[in-house]
Amino acid sequence: MHSIHALILGVVQGITEFFPISSSGHLLAFHDLLHFDQSDSLTFDASLHLGTMLALVAYFWKDIIQLFKDFFRSLAHWNIQQDPGQHQVWTVIVGAIPAGVVGVFADKWFEGHVRNLWVVVISLVIGSIVFWVTEAWLRKQQTKDTVSFKAAWVVGFAQIIALVPGISRSGATIIGAFTQKLDRKTAARFAFLVSIPVVAGAGLLKLKDLLQARPTSGELTDVIIGIVAATVVGYMVIHFFLRFVQKHSLSVFAWYRVIAAALLAIYLIAR
Repeated sequence: MHSIHALILGVVQGITEFFPISSSGHLLAFHDLLHFDQSDSLTFDASLHLGTMLALVAYFWKDIIQLFKDFFRSLAHWNIQQDPGQHQVWTVIVGAIPAGVVGVFADKWFEGHVRNLWVVVISLVIGSIVFWVTEAWLRKQQTKDTVSFKAAWVVGFAQIIALVPGISRSGATIIGAFTQKLDRKTAARFAFLVSIPVVAGAGLLKLKDLLQARPTSGELTDVIIGIVAATVVGYMVIHFFLRFVQKHSLSVFAWYRVIAAALLAIYLIAR
């Protein structure tokens, strides 16, 4: 693998993980375009999850510290009904449980059965349709800024769907929040917060896989390049997207997904 490839894939990961266009789907496509060995791609993708985790931690570090404080305060003095901080930390925990459990026990199954470019094409199109339908429905609904435990469960199960390449974690979780009538700011922020425990857990598991792969010094250099690129670009994308989604619909990303799916389908048929 060339270092320039590592840089490209790191940038792709940073952009597509936090925009609702699917990082796993784009990485699969770029691996194929760059003729990257399938076994090596899984190892390298593992390292990019660390970049994703670092971007989230760097951007939300104040929120993370507050969540820890609220968590331990809830253990000492349980008052979840009247304490907004305790309520928030436990909705985040509840929202992280479904994808966390499925990720631990079924991650290998997803990698073996749905890691396919035609799955990406179909998922990109389905996601676009869901974006359009949900946005049209949302305009007719009253929205709220408090995340209920029901909403947390819905967002949590949306993260499971996002394990399919082409779906997008940020897209699925924000749409899940929209279906619970959360306003755009609350939906986007909660979608990112609830992804932190899952992404952090996945990043640590992937680190274990990476260390077991025993990368050479050259491979390790590529890994570091990919992680740094994913972290820096991911941080900037989070900053931009959280502001963008508050005032704009997801339609622009839906159109992008359709175009990307069409181009990928043409590439697969022609190759």
